[in-house]
Amino acid sequence: MLEFPKWLLSAHWTFSQRLGEKSELEPNTPNVGWADWEGIGFVLVMWGVSRLVVAIALVVIAPALPAPAGGVQPDFGWEVFSRWDSLLYQQIATLGYEYADDGKGHLVAFFPLLPLLIRGLMRLGFSFAAAGTLLNHGAFLAALVILYRWVAEMQGRSAARWATAVLAWLPASLFSSVVYTEALFLLFTTATLRAFEHQRYGQTALWGAIATATRPTGLALIPALLITTWRQKRPAIAYLASLSTGIGVFLFSLYCGWRFGDPVAFLKAQKGWDRAVGLPWQGWLKILTQITVGPVDWTNGVVKDPWHPILIGLLLGIAYALWKSRQRIGTIAMGYGFCVLGVLLWALVGDPLINAIAVFGSLYLLWHLRTALPPIVWIYGLCGLALILLSGSTWSLSRIVYGVVSPTIALGLLLSRHPRWGYVVISFCAILLILFAVRFAQGLWIG
Repeated sequence: MLEFPKWLLSAHWTFSQRLGEKSELEPNTPNVGWADWEGIGFVLVMWGVSRLVVAIALVVIAPALPAPAGGVQPDFGWEVFSRWDSLLYQQIATLGYEYADDGKGHLVAFFPLLPLLIRGLMRLGFSFAAAGTLLNHGAFLAALVILYRWVAEMQGRSAARWATAVLAWLPASLFSSVVYTEALFLLFTTATLRAFEHQRYGQTALWGAIATATRPTGLALIPALLITTWRQKRPAIAYLASLSTGIGVFLFSLYCGWRFGDPVAFLKAQKGWDRAVGLPWQGWLKILTQITVGPVDWTNGVVKDPWHPILIGLLLGIAYALWKSRQRIGTIAMGYGFCVLGVLLWALVGDPLINAIAVFGSLYLLWHLRTALPPIVWIYGLCGLALILLSGSTWSLSRIVYGVVSPTIALGLLLSRHPRWGYVVISFCAILLILFAVRFAQGLWIG
């Protein structure tokens, strides 16, 4: 019988414990204080290494590559952190809002917290890109710290480490480094949910109001908190705190009424950016078509790549054969086989697959783990995903879902129970994170 040396087994046990595998020697520890230096050290490592990888991809790898078709040749500097929506926030920070009720896209559709904070830093002498980048890096670190501490209180340090790693390494975490709202939104929504869970209703109202001033999906906090308050029969002050989280968007509405004579200008302007209330059936049909048959010339009704559906069918056939052979080859071999098939499927389909998994994978995780998660976590997750599904658009779904922290917590809990697959998931996410960063620096659309 083959035996491993004792020192190797000991080293593997130590390594596994550090990264989150549970044992009798490391039970869940609900009472985790701010003096948990080992945990804070882990958060700092996850934040520092992941942000360093993003920075290298943006300012070293991307400028060294030739300019892609439809993209740009990035230069070395702060501006590489500012692309796409970042430029719209720059207009708001420097010139202010504009709006006209003409059905076109206007800046008032973008919520005010990020440009306001950046404008304050710009008055200290920072450029827009530098101010936004530094602000978001700091906010993301704070979000990781709060997430780690909250999950450690709920599920123990193992789940906290995995949830932190997931939030730091998911490919959409790129947007917590560049000038977007993801880092601030994650910070204040996570702080809101944790305060609510601890029945600190003053903090719930404060952090929630800031969150709803950051981006539209913050509105999902209101029904989530109200539903949880009702289910748990909390006191009247919990209802008041839940409603008070809407103060941020209420103040923005007052501003729109004063500035443009239309309190709901920010909602009307969403239509100009292809976002409106309703389920975007055509967008989802397009995603499903892109996954199954590939790009389609809708004018002539022709599949551009006839090999695409054939390869999809082949991958599905291999997946079925692996499943049927699971008892003979073992679940571990089957799992690795599915991992390889998943990578091949991503290489064949790309962003549409990631967007579909981000939404429906998150829904499955939240429902599957609903008994293991605190009610506020999975209820907020479902409310956030429902708001995303009814936003009238299928653009950038993986990024928007990333801003809803609940699926991250659920995935962290799942990986803490299956750390072998956790290493595979985090490694693949790291590769995608690098690719996303390079594409962003080159001015290519992500999502």
